[in-house]
Amino acid sequence: MIELFSIFTKGGVCLWNYQESDVNFTEAINNELIKGTLMEERGNNGQKKYGNYTMKFQLDNEYNVVFLVIYQTIVNLNYAEKLLGLVGDTFRNAFSESLRDETALTTPPSNIYSTFDDTFDSLLSQAAKSARATESIVKKPKSFQESAKSQKTIDSLIVSRPGHKKPDEKNQKSTEKSIKSAQIDSGSDSEYTSTSPPGSPDEEVLRRREEMFKKRIGGGGAKKKGEELSQTTSPKPKGKQARVWALSGKPSDLKSLDRSDQKENDDSAAAEEDNRFVESMKNQIGSLRGDLRSLKESDDEGEEEEETQTVVKQTGGWFGMLKGLVGEKKLSSEDLTPLVEKMRDNLIMKNVAAEPAEKICQSVVSKLEGKVVNNFSRTAQEVRTAVRESLVQLLTPKHRVDILRDVIEAKKEGRPYVIVFCGVNGVGKSTNLAKITFWLTENKHRVLIAAGDTFRAGAVEQLRTHTRHLNALHPQSVHLYEQGYGKDAAGLAAAAIKIAAERDFDVVLVDTAGRMQDNEPLMRELAKLIRVNEPDLVLFVGEALVGNEAVDQLVKFNEALANHAAPGQKPRLIDGIVLTKFDTIDDKVGAAVSMTYITGQPIVFVGCGQTYADLRNLNVGAVVNSLLN
Repeated sequence: MIELFSIFTKGGVCLWNYQESDVNFTEAINNELIKGTLMEERGNNGQKKYGNYTMKFQLDNEYNVVFLVIYQTIVNLNYAEKLLGLVGDTFRNAFSESLRDETALTTPPSNIYSTFDDTFDSLLSQAAKSARATESIVKKPKSFQESAKSQKTIDSLIVSRPGHKKPDEKNQKSTEKSIKSAQIDSGSDSEYTSTSPPGSPDEEVLRRREEMFKKRIGGGGAKKKGEELSQTTSPKPKGKQARVWALSGKPSDLKSLDRSDQKENDDSAAAEEDNRFVESMKNQIGSLRGDLRSLKESDDEGEEEEETQTVVKQTGGWFGMLKGLVGEKKLSSEDLTPLVEKMRDNLIMKNVAAEPAEKICQSVVSKLEGKVVNNFSRTAQEVRTAVRESLVQLLTPKHRVDILRDVIEAKKEGRPYVIVFCGVNGVGKSTNLAKITFWLTENKHRVLIAAGDTFRAGAVEQLRTHTRHLNALHPQSVHLYEQGYGKDAAGLAAAAIKIAAERDFDVVLVDTAGRMQDNEPLMRELAKLIRVNEPDLVLFVGEALVGNEAVDQLVKFNEALANHAAPGQKPRLIDGIVLTKFDTIDDKVGAAVSMTYITGQPIVFVGCGQTYADLRNLNVGAVVNSLLN
């Protein structure tokens, strides 16, 4: 009945084997049991199906030994678990010294385990006998004298018939009913005098019932039916009353939030809203003509002189590690190690990812090692200069993206300039797309926005609102191409590009749905959109708040674009970065360093506010100063 019983180590060494059939179970043990179950560590005891066979096993974690029994599934081997327990206990007790030897568990076994054959036969017989003994135990039925039916009499059967009651019981219940009705109708406090003998159970029941009725009527007589009806039919407030909070204003203010009125949704209301928006933005019209301004316009030379004076006075922070490195001493890597560790912690604290922070520290050590310093101020200036050079080198992109120039070149070729925006959820792709649209319309370019986010609820409506506001600022300069929700984004973008070419639009901005970098189906869809439409620029929109997460996002996005590129063609990766929410991070500007280090691509735009005019270029000097301070 047993096909195989095997004892082997977790290292794959078979210690003892018992087999009755000629079936080779090596593949089943290796693939199904070891790889599919044991390596996943699903438990110490378990069962596994393999074709027409069942494998039951037991793990011994003390000696790293596995006990396995295999039998045909059609055979109900009810003593398999008992056999595993008996064999496991006996084998451990008999060969405990050998099993403690770790070398014995990784080398082919010797003949010491061959003596277990006879022991196994006896254990197998013992387990089988115990199973047969268990099966032979049949529950013996009770005799008639032992059953509950024999205890019943004719009187009990008559009394227990449904609908039949004793005469005394009838009289008792009718008496109780009359007492209850009399007390409720008359409201009297008269006590009922029972005909039962004092101290009997019936007398106690009646007494307690009378006390309950007195409590129910309150001891002062029953209420009139008219009063009861008036109370039961009194009006109650329907529904839950709205609570008015102290700072929420009057309840009538809720009408201003109601958008269901048709008058509020007509064209005149939209025109009034656009007029209010234009009035609030009229001072910013024309502010973004030409190249974008940098985040912080300043005189770099004057700043550098002030920084040098500040460093001389500075004794705390990571520059305080330099106080011991004076006195015509040549700097070594051992001298710079405390400084580098402190500098690395400072960079990571300002949202620089661990990998670029380590790269900057190594660059500083290579620039300073071997230099001779004579005073603290000179040492601090040398260190600061080395750090600045490393940061500037890291933040300087491999190439410069000049969108205005490229748009003019594309117009000469008779085609629109296409930009695709991608990124994770909630980073501000649609909002910053509208800011870039405003910048392009400021420079006299006609823009077609493709509503490629066909998944998020409200995404198309958001772009409609942006389009209406942008046209209020620059009439007939922005158009929206949409197909609703649930459509293929790649086909929608292709149709938008075709329409833009036919109607002489200068730029096509393709909005896409936000997606996490680990969502493989959505990343494949994004790669398809870029592969099919071949945009001029692929911009990754990322938050300035993320830190190390920026590294993972950019790496996964680039990997997805490379893995799903067309065969035989060079993969199209991310060309530039849009850094959003830059106004919320104070001096923690490390995300700019992390993103530029990973891709080597420039940060093309920086979003730093809530209006359309809050769009800037990245000022490398300002970022470096924030990291050094």
